[in-house]
Amino acid sequence: MKLKIIGILILQFLLFSCSGTISTLKKEYNLSNTSELKSNWSINANEWILKNDTLIGTGGNNHWGVAMSKKQLPKDYEINFKVNMTKESLFEVMLNFDKVDYIRTYLYQIDQNIVIGKGVYNKNSDEYGKRGGKSVFTKSMKLENNKWYAVKIKVQNNQLLFSVDNKTTLECSLEKSNLSQKGKLGFLTNGEVKIIDLNIKTL
Repeated sequence: MKLKIIGILILQFLLFSCSGTISTLKKEYNLSNTSELKSNWSINANEWILKNDTLIGTGGNNHWGVAMSKKQLPKDYEINFKVNMTKESLFEVMLNFDKVDYIRTYLYQIDQNIVIGKGVYNKNSDEYGKRGGKSVFTKSMKLENNKWYAVKIKVQNNQLLFSVDNKTTLECSLEKSNLSQKGKLGFLTNGEVKIIDLNIKTL
């Protein structure tokens, strides 16, 4: 009986290890230590670090700091975290990154908006036109440096919900808006950003 239980546990572990998605067997993923960051994310150690349970990213206007998951997001998922833009104006969550295309969900201080857009990112180039992209939906929101914001992103049945502080929300259909429907998760900044309490779960 004990051997059977051990066999089941080993099988579950192997299934998890071979999984191509960012979620775990418990259908949740929490970033909590540096080894997880190094093994599960493609990062430049000069741009992204994990310090005291805080993911810190740095970039500049000429070279955005990008952290990209190595695993695919599930088809339906929910992402929750808190973010603080300590320097500059842009923090972006890259959704469903596939080759170079992705969904831009971001906080933009210059226009004082949260935004859903169609993005392109070429990791080998900082040229204009090979990163970023056009806005599809925007909503006004007062945004400041050195202030924490609670972000919730939910994709279910091809519907995207992007909410900040549970009060400013954008929603759209991925299919109708011709937005990427599968891919990886990334974070992007043109200054300095801090992220805590990151939780990703399969729905």
